[in-house]
Amino acid sequence: QKFLCSNCHNILKKALQTLCGHRYCSACLTWIVRNNKNAICQKCKEEDPNTLGEESLLAEDRAFGDAAINKEISELRVRCVTPGCSWSGIMKDFEEHQSLCEYALIPCHTGCGHVVMRRKLADHLENGCVNNVTVCQQCQRSLASSECQQSHSTSSASKDGCCFSAVGCAFRGSKEKIQEHERSAVGAHMLLLLQHMRHLQGALCPKGFSPRPELSLKSAGKSICELQTPAEPELDCFPASSVPGDESVLQQLVREKVISELENKLHVFENIVAVLNKEVESSNLEILAFRRQSELDQNIIRGLELKVAELHQCLMQKDAGLSSLHKSLLFSEQASYDGIFLWKITEVGRKLQDSVTGRTVSLYSPAFYTAKYGYKVCLRVYLNGDGTGKGTHMSLFFVVMKGDYDALLPWPFRHKVTFMLLDQNNREHIIDAFRPDLTSASFQRPVNEMNVASGCPLFLPLAKLQSPKHAYVREDTLFLKCIIETN
Repeated sequence: QKFLCSNCHNILKKALQTLCGHRYCSACLTWIVRNNKNAICQKCKEEDPNTLGEESLLAEDRAFGDAAINKEISELRVRCVTPGCSWSGIMKDFEEHQSLCEYALIPCHTGCGHVVMRRKLADHLENGCVNNVTVCQQCQRSLASSECQQSHSTSSASKDGCCFSAVGCAFRGSKEKIQEHERSAVGAHMLLLLQHMRHLQGALCPKGFSPRPELSLKSAGKSICELQTPAEPELDCFPASSVPGDESVLQQLVREKVISELENKLHVFENIVAVLNKEVESSNLEILAFRRQSELDQNIIRGLELKVAELHQCLMQKDAGLSSLHKSLLFSEQASYDGIFLWKITEVGRKLQDSVTGRTVSLYSPAFYTAKYGYKVCLRVYLNGDGTGKGTHMSLFFVVMKGDYDALLPWPFRHKVTFMLLDQNNREHIIDAFRPDLTSASFQRPVNEMNVASGCPLFLPLAKLQSPKHAYVREDTLFLKCIIETN
């Protein structure tokens, strides 16, 4: 199984191993990559689709030649499976055998459309090929079938005849047709010449008479060629004595024709390969240039990404600074530095409901100061009450916060604090006041951001807050006021 391609499932040819560990023929991998964008290894999909990773992505530059497996394959013992052939050997010799196997089926090179065994090609050409030499039924001469028809259909008024007319060729036609005929009917002319020489040998050597050497078939054939054959280079190179019989001449001609065609095809293929090599070289140069450009682009992109990250960080810092400035500005607008603070609370209905449900139990006011460099404090309100006033009263508390000038201030905090809920009709304000318990931790110098709140858990009954007789809440808004005596 390890010798089979993961794509075509045939024996590996020029094996390549991918990053995922599977093997492909070089041609198979090239075909897959060219015809599939982001191709995934089929074997990886079959083995476990849930573990597909980057190593399963196929690419020619991510695969390497597997020399070890190629060597093992080249040394495998194999045999030819063509029926009738008994050849066996090793894989590296098999391709050479394939081109020579006598039992292999090959198409007839004359273009007749037949597929025959390589060993029977000569017999097919002699006896069955319609595009090769045959015996004309009308004149009993050996001609190609097409030439036989042409010979008998040619007008007797043609001006010229074939130069082999002296040995039986009856073809006649124009000069161009005769030249074409002489080029294509070399085999037929050879057979006519052989028949004529055999007839001449019979005439020169009667029964019981031993011919002289100079009157042998060889010398007679040579004389006939010199006397009757025009001085054409194509025919001078085929003396009658070079082949002992009709079959040998035909086989020799067939071999030479096959070799000539193969040489022509080889030359064409060599030219094609040379062109392809140039194109591949040009493509490789282009790919190399693209890769270099891609590396440059990647470097530029990385630089831009770093720059964007730096700008983003800088922007975040500026946003944080801007937010801090905005908070400072808002605080400065709302802050009080004389110990008197007025707190406007809007959306009272919603906030009261949030306090009842526990969503937002209490609200903190903005910080304010007893003096410019005095104590920093704030208010904390429970709209639905806290402690003993929970659910029945609004609770209001005072909170001492950690300030910037605490080190310069006297401790504990000892100033009187007065709370007011303003009646927006200016009739009956709710007022409560207390003095700090100097022993309470709520009024000592803060250690954390703010101390524990202290104040009035029963500041105002909720029924009175919502009573229509009073205007403590109007347009869903109420006002709380805190006064700190600083004298």
